[in-house]
Amino acid sequence: MKLFIAECLSSQLARYLNTTGTHEATHPRDIGRLGDPDHIVLARCIAEDRILVTENVVDFRKLVARQEIHPGLIILPSVGRMHAQQLLADAIVWLAAQGKENDVIVNHVLEVSKNDGFSLFPLPA
Repeated sequence: MKLFIAECLSSQLARYLNTTGTHEATHPRDIGRLGDPDHIVLARCIAEDRILVTENVVDFRKLVARQEIHPGLIILPSVGRMHAQQLLADAIVWLAAQGKENDVIVNHVLEVSKNDGFSLFPLPA
């Protein structure tokens, strides 16, 4: 999977995913893009076909809802870096159990709870 880890999350998440050899993740800190407005971040994710991973549920849910098609949005709860890493790893495993991850998440939002609960819903509906 190709993922974009939003700057509200640790850049360590991207590094962790890249070490798995299975995923390609970027973080704005690593590509000189800190401070980009949310609409620019989403446009970049769409252009690069990257799933956006963020804690910023309110802003990104609104932006994604305006898109005809998007690669997907994963929303993590606000937790520490290690817990976020585990929740994201669990979310990826959960997506894979639903089918091919990229196909499952296209035009969908996956909300992850602190207790490893997952809610997947289409957006736009």
